[in-house]
Amino acid sequence: MTEQHSPTRHFWLGGKRAAEQDRFFREALEALGWQPGDETHWDAGWITGMPDAEQFRRVSPQRRLNHFPGNAALTVKSRLHDSLATLRERIHESHGADSELAARLAFFPRAYVMPHDYHALQEAALANPGQRWILKPTNASKGKGIRVLRDVAEVPLAPDWLVQEYLANPHTIRGHKYVLRLYVLISAIEPLRVYLYRQGFAKLASEPWDPEDADNPYSQLTNPDINALNTRAEVPVEFIDLDRYRQWLRDQGHDDGRLFARIQDLVALTVISAVDAIRQRTARVGADPRGCYELLGLDCLVDDTLKPWILECNLSPSLGICAGPESGGRIEEAVKGGLVRDMISLLGIGGAAPPSDESSAADDGAHLVAEAEAELARAGDFQRLLPAAEPSRYLPYFSLPGLADCLLADGLARHAVPRPVLQRRHVAELLDDDQLALYATHSGRYYRSNDSAALIWLLATEGLDPDAIALELARAAVTDGDTPPDHAALRRDVWTTLARWCRAGLLCQQGDRAVPSSSTVAGESPSTVTSSGRAMQLAFDAKRWALYLDSAPADARLSALLEGRLAPLSDEAASRLPRLEVLRDPAGYTLAADGEVLASRLTLAQLGPALLAHLVRQAATADRLVIDAGLLVTPRGSGVLCLFPAGEQPGAAWQRLVSRSGGVLTRGLRLAMAGAPRVESLGLPMPDVAVGGPVGVPEVVEIRGVLCARLDESPGGALEPSSRLDVLGALLPCCVSATGAPLDAHTVTALGEWLSGLDRHSVSPGEEVLSSTAVSAWLDMLGEPGTVASWSGAATANG
Repeated sequence: MTEQHSPTRHFWLGGKRAAEQDRFFREALEALGWQPGDETHWDAGWITGMPDAEQFRRVSPQRRLNHFPGNAALTVKSRLHDSLATLRERIHESHGADSELAARLAFFPRAYVMPHDYHALQEAALANPGQRWILKPTNASKGKGIRVLRDVAEVPLAPDWLVQEYLANPHTIRGHKYVLRLYVLISAIEPLRVYLYRQGFAKLASEPWDPEDADNPYSQLTNPDINALNTRAEVPVEFIDLDRYRQWLRDQGHDDGRLFARIQDLVALTVISAVDAIRQRTARVGADPRGCYELLGLDCLVDDTLKPWILECNLSPSLGICAGPESGGRIEEAVKGGLVRDMISLLGIGGAAPPSDESSAADDGAHLVAEAEAELARAGDFQRLLPAAEPSRYLPYFSLPGLADCLLADGLARHAVPRPVLQRRHVAELLDDDQLALYATHSGRYYRSNDSAALIWLLATEGLDPDAIALELARAAVTDGDTPPDHAALRRDVWTTLARWCRAGLLCQQGDRAVPSSSTVAGESPSTVTSSGRAMQLAFDAKRWALYLDSAPADARLSALLEGRLAPLSDEAASRLPRLEVLRDPAGYTLAADGEVLASRLTLAQLGPALLAHLVRQAATADRLVIDAGLLVTPRGSGVLCLFPAGEQPGAAWQRLVSRSGGVLTRGLRLAMAGAPRVESLGLPMPDVAVGGPVGVPEVVEIRGVLCARLDESPGGALEPSSRLDVLGALLPCCVSATGAPLDAHTVTALGEWLSGLDRHSVSPGEEVLSSTAVSAWLDMLGEPGTVASWSGAATANG
């Protein structure tokens, strides 16, 4: 008989790292007979930092890599805060801010990301003068750039900075501030399996904590790389392992078990907050999630009430030895070596290649349970946090738990756990016969649904859980005489569809209270600029501005575009008017209003449209909505609303439309939001298009039809009827409210009803069709006397 030999397996060590970072991973696998490989030949990759997307597409159950795509939702400081804040907002809406579920989320300080949150930060600082703040780079490690702020006005406006509430009451060890370094392992995301290592460290600051000594990093910060520079300290870097730390707590009369139960809860909820982003990104990259895992270094501060607070999650946590032999270095080496060995064992990397089991789908409950239990048996000093022994403790925190999460919970609990029931969140439903469209009132996004998805939505919002929906769809198919569907595939499709809506904020798990239909979205705080130059008076919509131009090409371009709206202006008169400024900068042009940047990095061709867009926004009022689109006025005075994709400038096509109609084409119109429709022309020019026609532009225009861009390349005539929902989807991005916020649900519904009374057609604007006989005949028809649909109901702009 021929002796069988297992093929040699290879590990790949990559990324920006020191050899010390790889030491334990390399030693653990070499002891099992593994050999070094490279970025092409590897069965297990250990990468410091993130690998290329190409490597993620190579992972499989037999080729494991130590990262998940999308892990930035945990490991970038600003993204971590966003993940947790989004989870907290959802729980507050569904269960209430004073609920037990919400109370468990009070473990992360408020944070503000620059420059977006600059003004919100200043308002928070003004309202809380005693609060101190800590400044951090959003994506740096080893304590780089971290400092406590004496004055929040010192915050830089440059991107990639985060300002966080400073926790001013830390628990101390021998008078020294400390942070707990915890090791968290995500072994799978479908279903989610999360472990916390039993061991870790308390990392001590090298000098006693002094709340008044804000400028002393050795008192305020615990990062080993910073404290290693303290030449005044006898022990600059000190680590205390968690066994000794917990014993010390007990010696002090504290309940260490209660503290670590809260820490375990904090860890589980933190990972849940990011699981949607990780699952979505992993699918988008094309990675097999069974080939990925993630070891995180989570830093947790304990305050003087023994409450834990999460500070950050670190990608590729350091596995080098930081402390000296006599100040924890030997224990550090033992803990980190054991951590890596237990991780390799838990993941099944160290033994023979695990068999490929393509039949082990995520909806095979028995397989999921067997896999989880086998993993737990290999876990060593890792404690499993998710799935939890009590599924109901964590399943409500998911936007929607996956089917695999629920099936695994079923198997471990030995009974079927309740399936989530969903409720509407930030959404307006728009129906046209049997068609459904959804409008996200918090983000302004518009979604069209096919027949199957529309039925899933209807059943979900009537209170059926995902499994019940799948059964109902299967029964309906059989009743209709269709071939019985693949129930497993149908079930997966239902769960996937609902998960997509939950991630988008349209649905959420049903809680104890009603969910508001929309939420306020703060705008970006612009930077300020100043300049000088020739002032011209710009007149529009009964308003005047002093437009400053210090560039001859920009002056010529805008003077041609805004002919009749610009006039010379004296310095004395200019000083009494609001300022608009066009500035030259190294990357093109910047447009500013009263010192605030409206747009930057503009080319000369983009400058005119940017200024026109600003003028359009100024025309919106509390009771009148502006549509930033083309308005074609025919020789008989009727109007056609022209909706084409934002950013496109089909000048030649527009010109053909003007020539064929004999009318006038301008930009922008305003709708009265109550009573009969008063559609006012703003009369702004369309760049690169002659105004056209002998007819003038009346102040009030009767809109008779809508012309929009065709959504697909379907064959057919040059001019085709368009559904109300398709036109509404093209109209909404053009709508501007007085506040700039997304429209509310009532306004969107009213817009849809208004469109139902208009003649709606679509064309491909880049083709010659705009000069065709069909378009001409349609325009002539719209010019005939007739009635126009009335605005149905009273609506107000969101604000």
